[in-house]
Amino acid sequence: MPNQASLVLAADHSRALASFYGSLLGCHPQAGFSASHWRLAWPGGGLLDIYEPSRARPLPRQVGRLSLCLKRDRTDGQPLAQLQAWIDTALAAGASLDHPPRLENFGAEAWLLDPEGNRLLLLVR
Repeated sequence: MPNQASLVLAADHSRALASFYGSLLGCHPQAGFSASHWRLAWPGGGLLDIYEPSRARPLPRQVGRLSLCLKRDRTDGQPLAQLQAWIDTALAAGASLDHPPRLENFGAEAWLLDPEGNRLLLLVR
């Protein structure tokens, strides 16, 4: 069997957080190894595994330098408008805006917090 890679995200409410990311990625979460484990296909390969940690080994929420980054290619000449529409989808699904959208030399970006407070970067290249 070839090596595989995935991103792992601990959650208080794994099903709800999987639905949130599914709405942004345009895919449906799949049941994982237990009722508290969900998987989503990660663009470009691999998986995003979302799970609820064992009560015997809880993982406290923490602010760090690692964030998920969801990327889209620009479809027109208005990357900020395209980004704003994506932000609106995220906000409607339970995210909150951490830093407003801005245009950089590599594209339009905005930093959000997912429904459980994890940092999330939305980038339109």
